[in-house]
Amino acid sequence: MEEEEIMWKLDSNSVESATIGRVMSTLLSSRPRKLQEAIFRFGSNPHQTSGLNEVRVADLRVRYISSSDESLWFLNKYVTDAVEKKDSLDQILVPMIESSLKYRGRKHSNQPMIILNWLFQEKLLCKALVTSLATMISRKEDRYIALGWCTLVRELLEVEITMTQPTKNGVSENYYALLEILCACIPRLTVIMCDGSGLQDGSELPTRLSVAAADCFLALTEALTRKTLLSKVPSRNNASNSVVALSRIAENKVEPVTTSSEASNNVELDWLLWDHLDELIVLVQKLVAWNRKSRPLYAKGLEQVLKWLEEIKSHYGNFPDEHHKCLSLSWKTDKKILKTGVLLLSSCWKHYSRLLHLEDHKISQHYKDLLEQYLSGIQFYTENCTEKRTENGDTTGIETRKFFLNCLSLLLGRFDQQQFDRIMLEYGIEISNALLSQFHSADEDVIEGSFSIFKAAVFKANYSSSQSRSTGTSMMDSVVPSLLDLLNERNVTSKAVVMLVAEYCFINTDGHCLQEILKLLDSPNALQRTNAVDVVRELIRISSDSVHVLSNSMWQDVAKRLLERLADEEPEIRSNTSNLLPMIDPSLIFPSLVHLFYSSDERVCLSASDALIAVLKYHSEKHEVIFMLLDSLSNLTQSLDIPDSSRDKGQGGSMLDFDKVRMLIAEWSKSVKDWKLLIEPLIDKMLAEPSNANIVKFLSHISEHLADNADIVFSRVLLHMKGQELDKSFFARPDSRTCTSNDSDAFTRSLFDRLCPLLIIRLLPLRVFNHLQSRVLYGQCNEVLLHASKNGDIDMNRHDCVATLLMNRAFGKFEFEDVRKLAAELCGRFHPKVLFPIISSQLEHAAESQDILKIKACLFCICTSLVVRGWDPKFCNVLLKVRNSIEKVLLWRSLEGDEVSKAQHGCIDCLALMICAEVQTPESIRNSSTSENIVAGKMCSRSPTLNYVISQLMHGKHEFMSPPKLNSKTYISESSFPLPFRICMANTLISACQKISDIGREPFAQMTLPHLVHSIEVVRDQEIRAACIQVVFSVVYHVKSAVLPFAPDILEVALKSLREGSEKEKMAGAKLMASLMASEDPILECISEGLLEARSLLSVMSSTDPSPDLRQLCKKLLVCLTSP
Repeated sequence: MEEEEIMWKLDSNSVESATIGRVMSTLLSSRPRKLQEAIFRFGSNPHQTSGLNEVRVADLRVRYISSSDESLWFLNKYVTDAVEKKDSLDQILVPMIESSLKYRGRKHSNQPMIILNWLFQEKLLCKALVTSLATMISRKEDRYIALGWCTLVRELLEVEITMTQPTKNGVSENYYALLEILCACIPRLTVIMCDGSGLQDGSELPTRLSVAAADCFLALTEALTRKTLLSKVPSRNNASNSVVALSRIAENKVEPVTTSSEASNNVELDWLLWDHLDELIVLVQKLVAWNRKSRPLYAKGLEQVLKWLEEIKSHYGNFPDEHHKCLSLSWKTDKKILKTGVLLLSSCWKHYSRLLHLEDHKISQHYKDLLEQYLSGIQFYTENCTEKRTENGDTTGIETRKFFLNCLSLLLGRFDQQQFDRIMLEYGIEISNALLSQFHSADEDVIEGSFSIFKAAVFKANYSSSQSRSTGTSMMDSVVPSLLDLLNERNVTSKAVVMLVAEYCFINTDGHCLQEILKLLDSPNALQRTNAVDVVRELIRISSDSVHVLSNSMWQDVAKRLLERLADEEPEIRSNTSNLLPMIDPSLIFPSLVHLFYSSDERVCLSASDALIAVLKYHSEKHEVIFMLLDSLSNLTQSLDIPDSSRDKGQGGSMLDFDKVRMLIAEWSKSVKDWKLLIEPLIDKMLAEPSNANIVKFLSHISEHLADNADIVFSRVLLHMKGQELDKSFFARPDSRTCTSNDSDAFTRSLFDRLCPLLIIRLLPLRVFNHLQSRVLYGQCNEVLLHASKNGDIDMNRHDCVATLLMNRAFGKFEFEDVRKLAAELCGRFHPKVLFPIISSQLEHAAESQDILKIKACLFCICTSLVVRGWDPKFCNVLLKVRNSIEKVLLWRSLEGDEVSKAQHGCIDCLALMICAEVQTPESIRNSSTSENIVAGKMCSRSPTLNYVISQLMHGKHEFMSPPKLNSKTYISESSFPLPFRICMANTLISACQKISDIGREPFAQMTLPHLVHSIEVVRDQEIRAACIQVVFSVVYHVKSAVLPFAPDILEVALKSLREGSEKEKMAGAKLMASLMASEDPILECISEGLLEARSLLSVMSSTDPSPDLRQLCKKLLVCLTSP
């Protein structure tokens, strides 16, 4: 029995569900008029309609319900029973939600509203239905249901039902209760709205659901303010009255006149809106994000509304509300202030909310009335209210004007292009005049809001028709003079006008407005000039962001006027101009800018310097800009037409001083990130213009960056050198370097063309030659060394690397002398592992074949290596081979001034540098400071070249020099080496004295003086003794204080040579005496006793010596000794 009862109940529920489904389908598909008539027949008591009371409910459940009357009766009975039993009403609400979404926007589709309005006539049913509807948005996760819910609720809040028969309006009678219940859905709507946003191309866009949620949110909050809505939109005739009403709202003076019950309800609704202030802020934030890209003017108005809401919260949000009044000791005062904020929010939001709907087609029906209302408000408060602050800090009229400007932005910003053009054709002049008056305001928000509207309304670039385009242009032309008058001051207004005028200059194709701005650059008013520079800056910014560009003639005018401002009296203008020039085409400014950079006016020069640095940094990785700089420098130099001799002497002023550019290059180089983009073009330019000295100087200042990309440099140089061919007709004979061609220009071009790649390599620091693995520099290094060691030569025709090409230039039979020297110098920079094996073989081969040119080139390579790299003991054996080749050359017979003599001078310098390199090693310097190493033999053994030279000078042969005994008079044996060869050894020591560095003086003196002093005592040949005395003189003269330990012995040598020597020895001794007397005080104190003997000897020789030159010299020395 119980099972049958349960089964009957289940069957009853299923039948009832099917029945209510058919009932809702019948009602929602009925025509609205028929439905309203059925409701009217139903009457005030639905249980007495059409005799349906006599029909059992069970019968209705099982038979088909076809009439609206029966459906209404069943629906009423079903809802009543569900409310009593507290059952779900979803079967009633979901069909209505689906119907609202399905037929949204169609005419005669308000059946759900008619049904709800009828059911809401009973308060109990109304409360239950609204409560169930409010909870559904949180209970149902279905997005389709949520979308329909937002649509249904918005329709319910905005419903205006016109009944065909007199009946009660259930919605309006329960409107306040309806709002109180539905306000609980605002947080959920906020969540749906925020979760429904997505990013597309960097912009935030809403989904269909989030748009519906936002509009439902707006409809709900707008309904909370509906008690103060005007009964109808004001017309043009009563616009002034509307303006006063709206102004009282914005100025916090709303005093609604209502009954006590209405006032109570209004207050409750005001507080409901205030409680959701945070959600309002979130809503507007989302609207700003959604409209920022597609509707910029609308987004600007939204930003102002958002700012206003945040100010409301900041100013009034810290006061306690009704629920916390007991916590405040000054509740009455705080309540009054808070009530003002609540009322202000409600009063203004009712106007803002109607302009914020994303989907609202009704507003286009009465936009003219709203537009006239807002313009009238702006004009009224501009003319009748000042901006002076009242005692409580408020500014009369400012807030009202900001309110109207915000509304105007929202209204105009929501229209599409076609609608906007139509409005501007009718109201453009009126809007521009109203907005121009706002530019005199001191309030930034007023200026900013006016600027946004003005830019969109008057300076709109995209006119859809020729008529609107001409209208827009005429409007612009009419307002530009008024705008220019506002550039006489520096304030908020001028900043906004600057942007507006720049916008107009950009779209004005005839350039008239731009010419007016350029005239202001020459104005005697500094403020006008400053504003004009700002206009140009904004114009450049607009142009850079647009595909449309100004004409070249316009840019030329702008560039010319800006360059003139570098001489402005105002530092700010000069600075701003310097910052603007980088954004202009460099080709328009570089020649003049470089000329100003070399101006004699220091102020102009400094401004031009700043501008040049800014331009170079702005185009840091564009080689074309560097080319412009170099070309401008070259053109400037050529335009001066000053002879080379004058340039060398520095005549012509600072315009020829390239060192000034060094600072620019240093600053520019810091901004370069990828040097690979620049180096290859720069190298190519120098190779294309080999005689351009400015390029060489420029590259020298970036040599470290060139070194960091050495392979690129070497590759370009190698490629260029491979393609070069030398015209042998420039040389008369194979062994001559004299140019016999009458074509001096061709000779010069060929010379510079072959020098140019070598000059580029010369700019590189030494470290780039240490990369032994660089194929472009050294090629197959090991193969080259092996080839050289086997044959004593290398194949210089193998142009597979820079090294072989350089050696080809250095050792080739036909070559310009300058090119040969430079190539030999660069070969000297090679890594010693590459250089010395090759060069020693080349020198040996050249000495055997008496190839003077190659000998000189080889010696120059070795000398360069010794100077730049110093001594390396690992290459002693190789240098011994070099020394043997030098010995062969020095033994050749020569005449003064011939080629052999010149080669021998090179040998002497090479030996001298070898001595200096050996002596200046850290070990030699360290050992020279200890007393036990004063013994010459120990020191000299550490310098094999010095030991060799002294041995050849003293003995005429090479043997290890033992420590000399200074008092020994045993004569040494001399070989048959010719005298000129031994004199060359003396000249080698003299050359070493001249080349020795400060740190090498002391070890050099310790290694040489003991042997030299001893050799003067024991060597028999007068010429050799005179040469040794001359070497000692050079040591004393150049080494200075380092000879202190040997000063007495040196003085004795001088005295002995004066007493007993030959004429040459006496003259050399007198010079040595003079050098000692001119020494530092410690040396003079050391030889003071011997100077007495010297005075007597000089006195005798000054009168008795047969040589007049020697007598004259002795007299001078005697005067120095006897003078006080």
